[in-house]
Amino acid sequence: MSHEIDRRMVLGAAGAAVVTGVLGRGALAQASAPAKKVIAVNTSLRAGKTTAAGLTLCLEAVKEMNSALEIELIELAGLSMPAQVLVGGALREGETDDFPAVAEKLRDPAVVGLIVGSPVYFNNMSGLCKTFIDRCMEFRKNGFELRNKVFGALAVGAARNGGQELTISAIHAGFMGQDVIVVGDGKPSGRIGATLWNQNDAIAQDEFGIGTAKGLGRRVAELAGMLQG
Repeated sequence: MSHEIDRRMVLGAAGAAVVTGVLGRGALAQASAPAKKVIAVNTSLRAGKTTAAGLTLCLEAVKEMNSALEIELIELAGLSMPAQVLVGGALREGETDDFPAVAEKLRDPAVVGLIVGSPVYFNNMSGLCKTFIDRCMEFRKNGFELRNKVFGALAVGAARNGGQELTISAIHAGFMGQDVIVVGDGKPSGRIGATLWNQNDAIAQDEFGIGTAKGLGRRVAELAGMLQG
């Protein structure tokens, strides 16, 4: 992966449980098992802003729920993901394709949970989010590589009822084609996902939305833990 991509990917705090064992009668320690991970993908064109803040809340809740899970936030803003690749088109002169590096992270068997966040544009996801979902066709072609990963979605709108649920539904629909396990923010509310309200370019005052983001993170961690035993 290029240094440029590394620079744009924000790594969350990671915690890994070390697994040791004994082979036969000896006292040889086994190699540590790969830590399981939950990845959040920010499809906003504004890196580090309100959608990233909401996803960070989700990831923090993941760690609070299960400290053994590693977490990572990937910012797509500024990355190149040419759509023509989907139909076998060639890259233009000087054009790069950063999607393979992102895909390599997502297909890792250690990744047990995935959360995708988007701002709301006209009651739907961002164009970058749609391009990302379209490029994820690669996972289907390679044998449904995202199958059974726990999946949640987050949307940030300019009003309390600003199209967040419609956006989340559209993201869910795109990823259900990947055979993921879709979850919402869990009990006691059981809402569709994380719905946040951008007020003056911040989400800090949106107590309701913050609650849904934390709930989504907890639910992803909870189910991922159950499925992994």
